[in-house]
Amino acid sequence: MSIEVAEKEKFFDPLVTAKGEQRAWVNLKELKTLWFNTGTLCNLACVNCYIESTPKNDALVYLTHAEVVSYLDEIARENLTTGEIGITGGEPFMNPDIIPIMGECLDRGFRLLILTNAMRPMMKCEKDLLELKYKYGAALTIRVSVDHFKRKLHEEERGSRSWEPMMLGLKFLSDNGFNIDIAGRTRWGESEQELRKGFDVFFKEHGIRIDAHDKKQLMLFPEMDENASVPEITTACWGILGVKPDDMMCASSRMVVKRKGDDKPSVMACTLLAYDQQFNMGKTLKEASKSVHLNHPHCAKFCVLGGGACSVSEK
Repeated sequence: MSIEVAEKEKFFDPLVTAKGEQRAWVNLKELKTLWFNTGTLCNLACVNCYIESTPKNDALVYLTHAEVVSYLDEIARENLTTGEIGITGGEPFMNPDIIPIMGECLDRGFRLLILTNAMRPMMKCEKDLLELKYKYGAALTIRVSVDHFKRKLHEEERGSRSWEPMMLGLKFLSDNGFNIDIAGRTRWGESEQELRKGFDVFFKEHGIRIDAHDKKQLMLFPEMDENASVPEITTACWGILGVKPDDMMCASSRMVVKRKGDDKPSVMACTLLAYDQQFNMGKTLKEASKSVHLNHPHCAKFCVLGGGACSVSEK
């Protein structure tokens, strides 16, 4: 069998690999983090956006405040131990309900993590953000995407003229004492040590209050390419790799999305697989509590082999 044919046969059967081995799966141990994808529309069209967000992509439409409330109510009704809510996009601050959504999550006592490029959509909410920060303090964390500490490489990913608006937003957050994290990328081939050293210089130069050597404050994400050759993960891999199923994102989190044309949102297995219907776990959190078979390249490259996680609760 040629390598090309073997590659095509990978990630086909949810239960068995192309070599006929039992595919690994992950049980939901505890729903620590519930993510809401508030829509795929974004003010940028990044080169390697894993969810293909652009100013025109509305494949995932805006979640409403009422839809978010229904899932927060289910958490309370089912006595789930969820302590953290994550918000991602697209660019979440383009969602017209974003401030009411944030306020609802924080008012119910959840820790809230929101992912943003910190550009104009966020800065238009400057006054509301300051009010939320004053009222809820450290319960709110804002994670800013800074792909690289060098402007040229950051703009290689995000487009020309994306650096200065991001820096304006990042400085606003830092100067006003917000809890902030940074999400960087490893796509340019530097070692983790080199990247952390470079970001350390960058943060100090610009007065950004972040410890570059803290793996929570600066998270470095591997690239995700569905066409890249990656091994399938079997049940034997856990022992071989020294990795535990309980450490995977899908052991502790789920993500709510709403596809264009759907009447109701759906719950997906994780933040990385917003479109693949085999990872659609149902309409409710209760339905979404079943196990997840690792039948996608992202499961292997990002989570099992790359050690990726989107939330501090999943680290």
